Amino acid sequence: MPRKPIPIPHQIDYLSILDENAELDTSLEPKLSKEELLTMYRYMLLARRGDERMLLMQRQGRMGTFPQSSGHEAVSMGSVFNINKNDWHVPAYREYAGCLYRGWKLENFFLYWNGFEEGARMPEGVNDLPFCVPIASQLLHAAGIGMAMNIRKEKQVVLTYFGDGASSEGDCHEALNFASVFQAPVVFICLNNQYAISVPVHKQMRNETIAQRAIAYGMPGIRCDGNDVLAVYVATKEAVERARNGGGPSLIEAVTYRLTPHTTADDPKKYRSDAEHQKWFLREPLGRFRKYLFNKKVLTEAEDARIEAEIDAEIKAAMQAVEQLTKTDEYANPLNMFDYLYHDIPPSLQAQRDELAKHLESKNAAKKASKSSGKSKQAH
Repeated sequence: MPRKPIPIPHQIDYLSILDENAELDTSLEPKLSKEELLTMYRYMLLARRGDERMLLMQRQGRMGTFPQSSGHEAVSMGSVFNINKNDWHVPAYREYAGCLYRGWKLENFFLYWNGFEEGARMPEGVNDLPFCVPIASQLLHAAGIGMAMNIRKEKQVVLTYFGDGASSEGDCHEALNFASVFQAPVVFICLNNQYAISVPVHKQMRNETIAQRAIAYGMPGIRCDGNDVLAVYVATKEAVERARNGGGPSLIEAVTYRLTPHTTADDPKKYRSDAEHQKWFLREPLGRFRKYLFNKKVLTEAEDARIEAEIDAEIKAAMQAVEQLTKTDEYANPLNMFDYLYHDIPPSLQAQRDELAKHLESKNAAKKASKSSGKSKQAH
C-alpha cells in the first residue's frame, strides 16, 4: 500500500496585538472598558513594584531567597482576567499579578518567602492553590481538578502555569495527556521565558515551539507574545470559552523573558549577555502597556503618579504589618512551624519537634545560667 499523509486537525498560530513599540493591530484589539484596562494595569504595576521591594528586603536580610516575577506580569494578568471567582487558579511561582487580582494580599508573599507557610493560606472563598515550587507537579493537580469538574458536571475552568523548563518534566506530559483524554476544562499556560534556570530553550528541546506539543496531545494550541497583555488576554479568552463549553483543554505558549535572575540566589551574568538582556528589556510588558493606555487616553501622567503613590503606600503598610506579625509568639516561636501544616502531626515530624523543643529548652536554660552568673560576679 502507498504511504499516505495523516491529516492533523490542529495548527499553531502566533498572536501579537501590541508590539514592543506600542504599535497596535486594531483588527485584533479586544473590547475592554477603561475600568478593565486600568484594573489590569494596576495589578501589573502592583506586582512589579512589590517584586522590586521584596528584592530590596532580601538584599537587606529581611526576606529569604525568592523567585522574582518582573517581566511576567502580562502573562499572569492577561490570562487570569478571563476567569471567574469560582473557577480554579493553579499557579507555579511567578504569577504575582494574577494572585493579587484573585484576592491574595502582599502579606502572603512577604510571609511565604520569609519561610512562613502561613503565607500560602488562601483567601476565604477563593479557588486558588498555593505557589508550587516543585517543578510541574501543580499541572497534575490542575488536571485532577478539571477531571473532577467533569464528573460533577460543573461549568468551571482551571488555569494553570508552568515554565519552559517544566515542559520537559514527566509531570507536564502526564497532565497534558490526562486532561486531553478526559477532556478536562484546563488551560495550560507555559511562560516561555527562554531559560530553565541557566539552560536556554534551544538546549532543552529540538521542536520549534512548545505550543506545537498540543498537536501530539490532540488539543488546540497557540503561541502568543507573552509581553503583550492584550495578546495573552485574547488567547486565553478563546481557550477559557472553549473549555467552559465542553471543548476540553488547550495549551498556550506565552513567549516572554525573565528580566531578573531565576531566584535571588542566581547570577544570570554567568549564562546570558548584557546585550541579550537589554534587547528583551525593551520589549518588557509594563512599559508598552502604559504607552498603549496613554495613547488611548485611558491613563494620564497625573493618574499614573496617583496609582504609583497608592501602591507605594500599600507595599509599605504590608511590610510593616508582616514585620510586626513575625515578632508575635504565634510566628516567632520556631516550634509553631510543626503545628501549621498537619492536623495530626506525623510521628517523624513529632520526633523532630521534640528534639528541637529539647534543644531550645537547654539553650534557654544556658542563657538564664549565664545571666545569673553575670549578676553574681557584679555583686562581688
